[in-house]
Amino acid sequence: MQLDLNLLAALDALLEEGSVAGAAERMHVTAPAMSRSLGRIRRTTGDQILVRTGRTMTPTPYAIAVREEVHHLLHQVQGVLAPSRELELATLERTFTLRWHDSLVASCGPALLAAVRGQAPGVRLRFIAESSVDTPGLRRGEVDLEANAGRPGAPDIRFENVGETRIVVVARQGHPLTRARAVTAEEYAAAEHITVSRRGSLGNAVDDALAGLGLTRRVVASVPTEAAALEFVRGSDLLVGVPEATTRSAVADLGLVVLPLPLALPPAALYLSWHQRYDTDRAHTWLRALARTALALGETP
Repeated sequence: MQLDLNLLAALDALLEEGSVAGAAERMHVTAPAMSRSLGRIRRTTGDQILVRTGRTMTPTPYAIAVREEVHHLLHQVQGVLAPSRELELATLERTFTLRWHDSLVASCGPALLAAVRGQAPGVRLRFIAESSVDTPGLRRGEVDLEANAGRPGAPDIRFENVGETRIVVVARQGHPLTRARAVTAEEYAAAEHITVSRRGSLGNAVDDALAGLGLTRRVVASVPTEAAALEFVRGSDLLVGVPEATTRSAVADLGLVVLPLPLALPPAALYLSWHQRYDTDRAHTWLRALARTALALGETP
C-alpha cells in the first residue's frame, strides 16, 4: 500500500479541529483541498471519519479510537523527517572512531579527549592506527574522522586544512652536525638517514628537493611511525626529517636535537577529513569543532 504521509497530518488536523474548515486553516490549505484529503482518507480507511450532525461534524467511533495514535504517529514521523536541532551533550552516548597519524594522536589526542569528556562524558573515542594501504574507512562508515597530511581526492569525502607545520631535522645529542654553526644542504645529504613511511617508502619530498640541487642522500631504513624513527636516531648518527610541531614534546623527552632543514620545502599541510553523510550530523559537527581546535593547538609552535 502506498501511503501519503500528508494524509496523516490532514487526519490529525481533522480529528483535532472536528471540521474541514478548521483543519484547512490549521494546515494552511483551502477548504476544498482539505475536503479532497478527507475523501482520500475515507477511501483509504474505509471509514467516514467525520459525519455531519446538523451544523457540526461528529467523529466516528473509529476516528475517536485512533485519535491519540494518529497524533502520536505524526509526532514520530516529524521526529524522523525533521529531527531536533538541539544537541544534548550531557546525555549524549556515542563512540567515535578516529584514524589519525600516530604523532597527532600523541600531540593532540589528549587535548581532544579532555575537551570531549568535559562536555559529553558519555562519548568515547577510538583512535586507530593508519593502514599501510589506502582504505575506504570513511566511505564505509568505519571511521568518523581522519587527520593526516593526505588530501582526499574522492568527491564524497569532505576535508579542511586545519594547520601546517614545517619539516625539521632531528639528530642525537653529540651528532657531528650539531656542532656546526649552520648545516649546509651538502652536509645534510652526506649524512645517513631514516624515513617515516607507513607504506615503507625510502624516499619523500626531501629527496625531490635534494635532486633539484643535484644532491642525493643515503636512506638506510624506513619505519612506519615517528616514535620508532626517533628511537633509531637516539642511538645512532642517523638523521630524520619530521614535522616540527607533532614531535616537539617527544624530541624534548628523548634529549634529541632539532636542526633546521637546509632545503626550501613548503610547510606540510594537515587535513581533517570525514564523509559527507556527517555534514549535518550535530554530534559529528560538534566533534569536528573540538578536533579542529585540538589540532590547531598541537600545531602551534
